Amino acid sequence: MAVFTSVSEAELTAWLGDYSLGQLLELQAIASGIENTNYFVTTSNGRFVLTLFEKLTADELPFYLNLMAHLARHGIPCPCPVANRRNQFLGELNGKPACIVSRLSGKSIAAPNFAQCAAIGAMLGQMHIAGQSFSQIMPNPRGAAWRTATAPQMLPFLDAEQAALLDSEVALHARQNWAALPQGVIHADLFRDNVLLEKNRVGGLIDFYFACSDALLYDVAITVNDWCMDADGSLDAARAQAFLRAYHAVRPLLDGEREAWPLMLRLAALRFWLSRLFDLHLPRDGELIHAHDPRHFERILKNHIATAQAVWL
Repeated sequence: MAVFTSVSEAELTAWLGDYSLGQLLELQAIASGIENTNYFVTTSNGRFVLTLFEKLTADELPFYLNLMAHLARHGIPCPCPVANRRNQFLGELNGKPACIVSRLSGKSIAAPNFAQCAAIGAMLGQMHIAGQSFSQIMPNPRGAAWRTATAPQMLPFLDAEQAALLDSEVALHARQNWAALPQGVIHADLFRDNVLLEKNRVGGLIDFYFACSDALLYDVAITVNDWCMDADGSLDAARAQAFLRAYHAVRPLLDGEREAWPLMLRLAALRFWLSRLFDLHLPRDGELIHAHDPRHFERILKNHIATAQAVWL
């Protein structure tokens, strides 16, 4: 269970005294996730999610909480932070920064169909447009500097072929400059388990704590690499086209983005191969049992390299 910091009903009742959320009715730990401690909270005023932040600091968190509040105001179905009686989104509970947000409807799915891929493509486009009016900037913490620093730490855990692949891909992307592509706020982790669906409708986008400022196309590639993949790590062309066409109908993609697309798919795969290697081999205490298999994104990366023409519109 991904609960690093325990919270009792008595402790939460005392903490909720600083909010206008009514009486605590139920507190339920959430087992998924490896970054934070999460609980479902039901009060006499509604259903919420409590998050205690295990890595992010109080100084880092306003970007994410303000972003979610901004997107929610602009019609994006994402968790809306609840302010306390001092009009602050962020508090402290059991020694950790903490917030409470609205709980959204729907559930995540493992095998999305064409319509669901199109729905999340359109919603990502809407989120990118809504984010254009968000004024705060957060440089990507998993960008080029992170790749350069992290890759050498992984080499002792890789065989010669894997090490050569990692080195060559990190070097390849270090030579790229995507600053000319459309930039803005990106989710950066919009996997299937971070989207709540009600049949073919998007009920919620969740877990914004990797959000940052970067090329919008990078966010598209990250999402396609999860939503439109077969089990063997190969791209499903039909689902990918459904996704891209729906996104393009909301935020038209540029010729420069088309040219960048094959490398952007590789960059997105590299990012998660590298982070999963790190989580597996150098985990934080208590995190090992939650580590995802890095080989999944290694296969995706190799398939992207082997594909001469990446799927486009």
